[in-house]
Amino acid sequence: MNIEWIKNAARRYATCNQGALGWILDRPAPRGFLDTKVNSLTGVDYDQSSGLRGPDFTYGWIQGRGLEALVTFAEHYRITDPVLSQRLTDRACSLYQRLGKLYDRDGHAYFLYDAALRPVRPALDGVETQNAAGSIYTFSDAFVAKGLIAASCQFDPEHSGRYLTYLQDVVVAIEDRRFQMDEKCELSAPYARSEPDDFGPRMILLGAAGVLHRASRSNDAAFADRFIDDVLKHYFDPASGLLLNIPGQDTCNVGHGIEFCGFAFEHLARRPDDPRIETLVSVLVRSLELGLQGPGIALSLSAKSGSAVSPYYPWWAMPEAIRACALGFTLTGDTRLFELWKRADDAFFANYWRPSKRLAYQTRTTEEPVDFVPATPDLDPGYHTGLSLLAAVKAIDGQRF
Repeated sequence: MNIEWIKNAARRYATCNQGALGWILDRPAPRGFLDTKVNSLTGVDYDQSSGLRGPDFTYGWIQGRGLEALVTFAEHYRITDPVLSQRLTDRACSLYQRLGKLYDRDGHAYFLYDAALRPVRPALDGVETQNAAGSIYTFSDAFVAKGLIAASCQFDPEHSGRYLTYLQDVVVAIEDRRFQMDEKCELSAPYARSEPDDFGPRMILLGAAGVLHRASRSNDAAFADRFIDDVLKHYFDPASGLLLNIPGQDTCNVGHGIEFCGFAFEHLARRPDDPRIETLVSVLVRSLELGLQGPGIALSLSAKSGSAVSPYYPWWAMPEAIRACALGFTLTGDTRLFELWKRADDAFFANYWRPSKRLAYQTRTTEEPVDFVPATPDLDPGYHTGLSLLAAVKAIDGQRF
């Protein structure tokens, strides 16, 4: 173990986060929302000619992520940088009000809103009205619920209860097969039930446990243990050592497996003797041993061959790997995780992070950065990159290296 490397990594992560947060805060906040609609190759804002990437559309998914990040960083900098903390809080309060009003209006969050903030979905000739979600819940609900909980616990505690109920509604929907992953299609109960039972929803909701622990609401995080047990029981493939997207199928999103391990370590840090940690370490090691190929981690691998089956290498898997390795290493001392941490760190800062622009390339192939949007056209609002690197910094600080 190289203690000097670890100390340098903590400084590098802090510098990266301060740059990215400054970039976000320096940009306008149209109607109280975050605006990170920038082409990561050119650094140029999307405009009216950019279609669904343009400023007329708001993605609820990314706004929920951004709110969680703003609130978390505002608390992090409260003592060490009160000016930055206040800027983050001010922006978070505006976004909290906007998302809270949308939830009050609809009882849900939606993936895509038009200029009038009506829920819509992509269509051949532009967009069409999205169905009312009703009893169906989605990733947008998950991300917005997490953000609303983080914000309300910070500066509006009298409303925290209703958002905790919202989160529990998402949890129950996952367990009842009323969670629809594909939000670009018409929301409906039959469609939600027809979707393959991917572990992605449980992985994302597992991240809410960290939000609850930080907000001193650990008693509301009981679902996290159920989700960890369910994923390890049904999605762990002993032959490959990986988490499969869908039991019995070959496709493996190792980035999601890595993210799951990071969230699980964060939840289990209070129980360092939990027997599941050993299995999680093995999954993380195997995921990175196979996944770290090319410039980063491919969007999909074959569990049987370990070969990439997607040409795309998105940025987000790299900071998630940094988080998972840092948390896993400081929790267990497993030196394999330290070596893999260094490799993930090098891949992210060598191949994705652009310090002069304070943002990362969103996607690469093995040859070069490309204009491929993994989920939303908005660049990361401090979520995958920021919160992952912050978790690594806190893990390092907690060890007092």
